[in-house]
This record gives sequence, structure tokens and C-alpha cells, in this order.
Amino acid sequence: MKFRFVLACLLVSGIPATTTAGVPNPPLPGSANLSSKALLGQQLFFDTNLSQPAGQACASCHNPAAAFTDADKTKPTSKGVNPALFGNRNSPTAMYAAYSPAFYYDRKTGLYMGGQFLDGRASTLAEQAKKPFLNPVEMANPNAAAVVTKVRNANYASQFNTVYGVGALNNSTAADIDQAYARIADAIAEYERSPVFNRFTSKYDFYLFGKASFTVQEVRGRAVFELATKGNCAACHPSRSATAGSPPLFTDFSYDNIGVPKNPDSLFYSLLPAYNPAGAYFVDLGLGGSLNVPAEDGRFKVPTLRNIAVTAPYTHNGYFKTLRGVVEFYATRDTKKRCTNAWTNDTNALAQKCWPAPETLANVNHAELGALKLTTQDIDDLVAFLNTLTDGYQATSPWPYKAP
Repeated sequence: MKFRFVLACLLVSGIPATTTAGVPNPPLPGSANLSSKALLGQQLFFDTNLSQPAGQACASCHNPAAAFTDADKTKPTSKGVNPALFGNRNSPTAMYAAYSPAFYYDRKTGLYMGGQFLDGRASTLAEQAKKPFLNPVEMANPNAAAVVTKVRNANYASQFNTVYGVGALNNSTAADIDQAYARIADAIAEYERSPVFNRFTSKYDFYLFGKASFTVQEVRGRAVFELATKGNCAACHPSRSATAGSPPLFTDFSYDNIGVPKNPDSLFYSLLPAYNPAGAYFVDLGLGGSLNVPAEDGRFKVPTLRNIAVTAPYTHNGYFKTLRGVVEFYATRDTKKRCTNAWTNDTNALAQKCWPAPETLANVNHAELGALKLTTQDIDDLVAFLNTLTDGYQATSPWPYKAP
């Protein structure tokens, strides 16, 4: 069922897909002249045979039809190959993830930076690519050897041997398995470093390059985004690149607790104790849980805002269903009274008269958001500006692409 869903999404977006490994054909935007390793990574990324049982690929939760997020917007978090199992987080976009630096602690700022996943538990893109295959609520393979065996039996196994050498998929020893599994992840990471995931074709890119003009509302929205006295969004989502000639990525790769409430619509709370021992009392500690450092509890990686208008739902648990809802929350979180019902959701942010308590009370950022002085017009303008960050404004990039 998961495969049919992915296939349908590809077809809706005008991208036919083969049924052998789920690889889109013709290629996605940015896929001209991919390296042999990236082409192998493409095969792996779309192969629905690499789950247990077969039916789920990387593209199931990172679908190109939805800017490489989950195209099923009916649930706040993604389901696994077993349709009864759901993760506890909203699938972030895989686009531009290749630009995140390896996870590190910045002694100057006192902040953790970079890495992959919303909690930084994978330092690099290749390390991230290993995790979903073995996650019991995602692709559910029992071990790395099972994944290696499936790739060895795939119709693109010869392609793997061409890239990494004959015998690259051996699994006769534990060392062989580890190396082959690392190469599978390496090929996927190479694909994610390609222009398929890093297009820089939004209206904002063309505006910076002098090839597009903003509307009056978009100009106002950009001012709201950048001004410290207004939205001050650029403090964590820089709209100007520090490197001349390079496009901005709209994230500083830091971690923050913006005070998001628990999501009553999350099906993760109802999973059996084998998958969620805490049940309805589960609290996602984010970076703090990953590091086992309570001082970092509740902090999640600041996402890129590129393609934000087409990647709902928003925040780590998919609490916000609309972009307008997120902006409204940023502006009014600390100015509205607390809801007495902790399970109120963002069904209509404009009508929301109160906000539930944060999932994690510690470390909530009160300095940069929560009581922004934004008018209704400011919010409308800001949302209009955020819509200029969607790729595909024109067919080709306004500058030569440089791999991260």
C-alpha cells in the first residue's frame, strides 16, 4: 500500500515511476549529469524493496512531489511500512540537508550546531541514511545484513559493484556487512548532495539574482522577516548568505525550543509499549534526549525555510497544519492565555484564543519570539514572503550549482 501511495504521488507530480525499484523516469529536476554514485543513490532512495516487508522507500517519507517531505498530509507524523505504526516526528524535508555541517558544539556561542535529524543524533548525511532502514516504526529491517542482502539481489546490484568494486556487497563477515551498509548510506548521501535536492530555483533566488521582482506585499513581508523590531525571523533563518555569490539557506543550523505543545493528533501516543513505553505521557526531549543532557531538553534543529509553504504540517510533531498557524503562534504564544485543555490543536489558528503549554517547559525561547508586535497585515505579508521560497519558480537555477 505504501508503494502505491508513493507511485501515485509521483504520477500526480508528472513524474512516472518504474515498479522495479521505484526510480522516477524521466528524471527529476536537477538530475541531469548525475555521477555514477549519485545515480546509484537514486536507485536506493526510491527502492521500495528495502523495507521489511517490502513496500516502503526513503521516498515514502521524503517524496519529491512534496519537496521531499511526506506527501500524506492527513497525519502529523509519518507511518512506517507497517501501516499501524507511526513515528513520533514530522518528516523534515531532505532538501538542502546536505549543507548542514557535521554535528559539533560551538564554544563561542555555547550552542550545538549542525548534524542531521531534528535532534542531531546523526552527525553526517551518510550516518542519517543508515537509521531509517533499521527503525522498527519506519522500514523495520532486523539488521544491516538484511538490507545488504536486498541490495545484492536488486536489479541494480551490478551498478553498485561498478561504483564500489566487485564484491562490494559481500556479507560473509561482520566487517563486510558494515562496509557494504556504509556504502549504501554513502551512495544515498551522494544523491542528496546533488542538484535534485539543492535546486535554488525559488522566486527569492531569482530576485537576488536580479531576474525577478517582488510584489509590494512580498517586499513588506521581507521587511517583517528581517527587521529585529518585527518578526526578526532572520536571526535564526538568515536570509542573506555569509559567503558572497552563494544563496542563503534560511537556517543557522542551531537548536531551539520554541514552545510547541504536544500534538493530540499524533498516533504515536497510542502505540503498544514495545514502541512507546510512556504512552500518552511521552515527551519528546529533542536534542536533550539525543545527548542525554537535560540542559538541552526541548530543543530541535532550526529547519530551512526553503519550500516551507509546501511542506506542511510544521514543527517536530506536526502540530501546526498551516503556515499561517505557525506565524500566529510565533507572534502570540506568550500574549494569549494558556488553554486549560492541554490537548487543544491548531485546527484554526486565527480563531485560537489560547495556546497549550509547551511540551517541554525548560529552555523555551522567550527572547526572540512569543510576543512579536505583528499586525494582521504583517502576518499576511510575512506569509506572502515565505511563499517566495518555493523552488520551481523557473525551470533552471539562476547560477551554477556547487555541490556541498
